[in-house]
Amino acid sequence: MPELPEVETIARQLRRRLVGRRVGAVSVRRADLLPQRPSAFRKAVVGRRILGVGRRGKRLVCELSGASRLVVSLGMTGTLLWQDDPSGPAPPHVGVTFLLEPQGRLHYADPRRFGRLLVLDPLGWKTLDGSLGPEPLDRRLSFRRFYGALSRSRAAVWAWLLDQRHLAGVGNIYANEALYRAGIHPLRPAASLSPREATGLLGALRGVLREAIRAGGSTLRDYRTPRGEPGRFVPLLRVYGRQGLPCALCSTPVLRGVRSGRSYFFCPRCQPS
Repeated sequence: MPELPEVETIARQLRRRLVGRRVGAVSVRRADLLPQRPSAFRKAVVGRRILGVGRRGKRLVCELSGASRLVVSLGMTGTLLWQDDPSGPAPPHVGVTFLLEPQGRLHYADPRRFGRLLVLDPLGWKTLDGSLGPEPLDRRLSFRRFYGALSRSRAAVWAWLLDQRHLAGVGNIYANEALYRAGIHPLRPAASLSPREATGLLGALRGVLREAIRAGGSTLRDYRTPRGEPGRFVPLLRVYGRQGLPCALCSTPVLRGVRSGRSYFFCPRCQPS
């Protein structure tokens, strides 16, 4: 599933293309991508001008005229692709297409169709926004606040990082990478971290997220930028998906564990339990 760096990359690329354009028409090929009826979705979007393109957690958010927001959850395989020439062929697996004025098309493609597109009024957006934790790159998230939240939880620190109520946008790739950089075992209880360890973890998390954004995210399988390009961060991963390969620091083989159906990765020497 695309995480914060991937969605941030998408938002930055689309911002230059979309802001100021008007939605002229919407074609819905896969109604199961919409929690709303297609007719209601079209009515809420067509004729609206796009005022801003941003991100909240793992969701892309387009501000529309009329105080509503188009929120796109990419699921596991969703991709937003920009097409300058509206007469050109559409990419495969397209579920929803936005025809923009004066020119251009934005396609939402999703082979497995786990993603969702919905339009929220101000109250709906406030509810969604309030259900998510702080953004890890937000300067208002202090080390003291981060440590205080960790110290109140008995959950494994890896699981704590994945909980969107604690931090918005962190997924399995970057949680594993941050824990490795901080030298913390994924299954250590969150409350067991010292203030110094918590400070190191937040710094490591912010570092890996910023590096991944600069690289355009990580393409493990389906993720593509709106220009159709893969992310370039995968060669820089140090533990995620590297079970059996040597640790970059100590050459000990990286291990993989499974908890609640999800895999975690760690170096048993650099991240002792």
